[in-house]
Amino acid sequence: MIAIIDYRAGNLTSVERAVRYLGYPVCITHNHQEIAAADRIIFPGVGAAGKAMADLRELGLDQVIRQAFVDGKPILGICLGTQIIFSMSEEDSYTRCLGLLPGVVKRFPDPLLDEGRRLKIPHMGWNQVLFAEHPVFAGLGAESEYYFVHSYYPEVPEEARDLIVGTTCYGITFTSAVALDNLVAVQFHPEKSGAAGLVILDNFCRWSPAC
Repeated sequence: MIAIIDYRAGNLTSVERAVRYLGYPVCITHNHQEIAAADRIIFPGVGAAGKAMADLRELGLDQVIRQAFVDGKPILGICLGTQIIFSMSEEDSYTRCLGLLPGVVKRFPDPLLDEGRRLKIPHMGWNQVLFAEHPVFAGLGAESEYYFVHSYYPEVPEEARDLIVGTTCYGITFTSAVALDNLVAVQFHPEKSGAAGLVILDNFCRWSPAC
């Protein structure tokens, strides 16, 4: 069973539909026991960091996620779920986040320019990702594009650059995928990224971090 963590954030049902389409058993839940019993966890979401962390703490899910990470359960972060696995977010007057990975989530600079052309914030639409080698990103074409909707991105400290497994260019080159042990997380939405996104979800659902 794959547990999609329900912490009152948006976009859960589209992830559930994609995983069901791939043929895997999945449930959306905030029940601690169901999450602990699941074989793996998907931690998606859209919204703001401050409210997300407040809801996670109110539901007791912050500790559930931390424990799952310590226990070695495979975890996939998506969009907001990726941002709040870091130590801190600039959003909502510097929100203290889960701290599974070191780093600060920063807002795109304003103005955000590309050869003198002003780019829109939020970054919304299709873009390529330059992936490092990782089992969850196996079998993807170099020209594949993925769907992004975000105004913030994770900035990883220099001493932890080996966590970065994907980068994207939008005015600046930013981190769009990270991985550590049993945790992998992406800034884009694989469930909205067509065939390439389904490959990522399928890879995650079959991934054994111990291997």
